[in-house]
Amino acid sequence: MLSRRNLLAAALVPDLPDIRTVPQDLQTPALSTGAPRPGARVRQTLEAWSGSDVYHALYLPTDWSPRVAYPLIVEYAGNGNYRNQYGDVSLGTPEGSNLGYGISAGRGFVWACLPYVDAAARRNAITWWGDASATVDYSKRAVAHICQRYGGDPARVLLCGFSRGAIACNYIGLRDPEIARLWRAHVCYSHYDGVRTWPYADSGRASALVRLRRLGSVPQFICHEVSVAATRDYLAGAGVDGAWEFHDLPFRNHNDAWTLRDIPLRRRLRAWVTASLGLE
Repeated sequence: MLSRRNLLAAALVPDLPDIRTVPQDLQTPALSTGAPRPGARVRQTLEAWSGSDVYHALYLPTDWSPRVAYPLIVEYAGNGNYRNQYGDVSLGTPEGSNLGYGISAGRGFVWACLPYVDAAARRNAITWWGDASATVDYSKRAVAHICQRYGGDPARVLLCGFSRGAIACNYIGLRDPEIARLWRAHVCYSHYDGVRTWPYADSGRASALVRLRRLGSVPQFICHEVSVAATRDYLAGAGVDGAWEFHDLPFRNHNDAWTLRDIPLRRRLRAWVTASLGLE
């Protein structure tokens, strides 16, 4: 049941502005093929999945040098096949993601958008998790590969995601102690593991709390269109201490392209990432 505060927030959605009323100052690069190179976003597949349709998207910053270690942004996409009444669309693919580019503006960070692995079909899962164990394994291998080959700094890895991807920060990113140790910080935009039940077996609060306890002192920037109250209330009652920062995004859209616009929340997010990754 929605709280009174959440009911009020839901009622106000039509009165909130559309994110498209704010001009973009960034354009996420299109996915291309070929070798990774500065300023390009390319399709890659790990050797373990060679010959399959499983892939991730890798972006090297415009200031990339093989002699420099860069903080690494790892991003997970929202569910695909999504469109709402405001024209917001989620493709569910690595190339459909925008948070990492909005955070970095294309400089100073390596950025990877990872897949949810459908192991049986040997392709990316467009909705939900595919095989969660295979998705976790791909993540571990991809982070190691990108740090070794492309200068990602294993001590400064930021995990982020939108919608399904926000849930994935805990559902995938805290699925076992080994993967939980990869992350210096998380950015969760729109939804959160354990707040509500979804159509998969371990989406309930008991399972989510097992994952949440692996977070430890890793900070999370948690935001949601309209109101973040549901997640704030859930974590307040979870019985787990965390380094959480909460923000409402004052737009009606379920859309990660807000980070491609110069708005106050993007400025706060960038400052938080800088501090949380020790880049000051």
